[in-house]
Amino acid sequence: MNVIPVTIDRGSPVPLYHQLAEQLTASIEDGRLKPGDPFENELALAERLDLSRPTVRRAIAELVSRGLLVRRRGVGTTVASQVIHRRDELTSLYDDMVRRGQKPVTEVVSFSTDDVNPVAAEALGLAPDTHLVSVERLRSVDGTPTALMHNWLSPQFADLTAADLEDASLYAILRTRGVRPVIAHQTIGARRPAARERKLLKLAAGDPLLTMTRKAYAANGVAVEYGDHSYRYDQYAFDVTVYDR
Repeated sequence: MNVIPVTIDRGSPVPLYHQLAEQLTASIEDGRLKPGDPFENELALAERLDLSRPTVRRAIAELVSRGLLVRRRGVGTTVASQVIHRRDELTSLYDDMVRRGQKPVTEVVSFSTDDVNPVAAEALGLAPDTHLVSVERLRSVDGTPTALMHNWLSPQFADLTAADLEDASLYAILRTRGVRPVIAHQTIGARRPAARERKLLKLAAGDPLLTMTRKAYAANGVAVEYGDHSYRYDQYAFDVTVYDR
């Protein structure tokens, strides 16, 4: 078991549990702790750092909620497997990958500024025959395809090019244009892939797909983008924290 050096600054205004959580997160994201590694137990960590058990427990719970640690009965706490974990917050897949220390590669599979799609137009609050910007991207890491993402945007983004979308996240591009998605409605599901999806994502016959449709909105309530995305089942996971009101 790796013992990760941790420095706690008791004079800092940053809460102790947060200091601990951030340093432990860094140790996972930079590879000092690897997928499947056993994690130092709560009591040992508290004694080593001279912290209270509730403080350590809260820090560990934070990493569990981020999808970085997994607790299993009879096994203990281990570092989560190396899949992309989508947290319950508004981020792009590109941002999630970069945060994990990965280097995503994007291939623009199709691009059009003249696409008519009534479903996407309705999601964007536009007339069914509106000519939309349509972009379909295949995102990979280390040669392994992770997601096939199809997004639609309003005609105001018709000056975008396929090259714009190869080296940055869609949301980052929107932010440079003064459009910031702040809230989204997502529907998560699973199904069998179509032949084209199976080929692009390099899936075997019978492998399932994780799916997500998303409608994102700016702070003024205007719809920003509509997405219909498919993910390899073995490269992606959704992590959702549910609170009791």
